Amino acid sequence: MQPTAPLLAHTGWLARVGVRAKARLASLRITLAFVGDVLLAATSARTWREMRWRDVAWQFEQTGPRSLPITAIISALLGLILAYMGAAQLEPFGAQAYIADLVTIGELREMAALVVGIVLSGRVGASFAAQLASMRANEEIDALETLGVRPIAFLVLPRVLALTLAAPLLTAFAAVVGMGAGAAVAVVVYELTALEYLLRTLQSVTAHNILVGLVKGTTYGVLVALAGCRQGLNAGRSAEAVGQATTAAVVQSIVWIAVAASLLTIVFQRLGI
Repeated sequence: MQPTAPLLAHTGWLARVGVRAKARLASLRITLAFVGDVLLAATSARTWREMRWRDVAWQFEQTGPRSLPITAIISALLGLILAYMGAAQLEPFGAQAYIADLVTIGELREMAALVVGIVLSGRVGASFAAQLASMRANEEIDALETLGVRPIAFLVLPRVLALTLAAPLLTAFAAVVGMGAGAAVAVVVYELTALEYLLRTLQSVTAHNILVGLVKGTTYGVLVALAGCRQGLNAGRSAEAVGQATTAAVVQSIVWIAVAASLLTIVFQRLGI
């Protein structure tokens, strides 16, 4: 529970720091317990026997195909920006041909996965949090627990699994759209031949670059699902709590994505991938 503003206003700064630190630690314990429950449920044979695959398919349809338009728009715009910025640096050296390498590697390894992660955090993570927080406020989750139904297995795992399947597909789609937008800039504005651009693009489309992008995109998708479900499932029982859970889910998703992006980049660089 977060400390109230009037309570903190009448205490010293050291006490305020302690109260806020205690609240952060309590939130961290809840997060770790939630992730542990999800892992236990995911490794249970009973969970997979009782899995409602119709729910997984419905969640996949909501998170995957319905995220394509916004993913395409943002990926295309970022592909244009990446191509323009790269060309501005390469043009003084007469190396415009390397625009293809820059755009292709940037999209495959970093940009496409980040676009998908941010889109999913705002569109899907917030939706998961709002849905589960509303169920908590309406005591629907309490009813499920009374009936002996485990909320983690019944509500959380289908969402996590659906986003785990949708994220790499969205990442591949975003990379293709971004590379296409970059090609348009190189061919139309900087007058590279389409064949030259295509050949350099194919040279940069390596298994390592594809693997890095798909691993990152899948990781971001899982983190978004976990953040959204964690905030929704542990929300308060009021309408205000629903809004707070939605906001917290987006913020937590983006923070987790930023941390994961940094760690994965370091790991892949150390491994030489």
